[in-house]
Amino acid sequence: MSVEVDILINAPAWEALPELERLASRVVHETHAQSGARLAEDCELCITFCDDEEIRALNAQWRGQDKPTNVLSFPTPGDLAKKPLLGDIVIAFETVAREAGEQDKTLADHTAHMIIHGFLHLIGYDHETPAEAEVMEALERRSAKALGMNDPFAGAELIESAGEAAEPSGSHVD
Repeated sequence: MSVEVDILINAPAWEALPELERLASRVVHETHAQSGARLAEDCELCITFCDDEEIRALNAQWRGQDKPTNVLSFPTPGDLAKKPLLGDIVIAFETVAREAGEQDKTLADHTAHMIIHGFLHLIGYDHETPAEAEVMEALERRSAKALGMNDPFAGAELIESAGEAAEPSGSHVD
């Protein structure tokens, strides 16, 4: 089974991470392995690396919050084990770079955490309740550790500040 990761780079600032495609693919594959989720054979997802302006517009449209955020996830509906397209993840450069600096993390590590977080939303994890947040955060930590990263929550606020999943109804973004 493989997960194909399609990458769109909509903001030139992301050139600061020259191996972005390789990083994204590695993070998705390791997070999938850590999650144990049963996915459709040869499924795919898209990660769009954008700027704050683009993610602000999406956040306003889909979540009613007219402000930039670090990551948004747009899961496609349906049975996880049967859907060939998992959905879309959108990550904003300025917000992620600012947070990385504030949390004393590398841009690559914080971007990897945003990919982990977004991917977990695509495969059904959430943090609406304390119990859900505990499960999701533990899986984020386990995935980060497997990738050789430090605890992604060290120096950060709780997951409530780490983006949200958009409503799944018709929220697929190309």
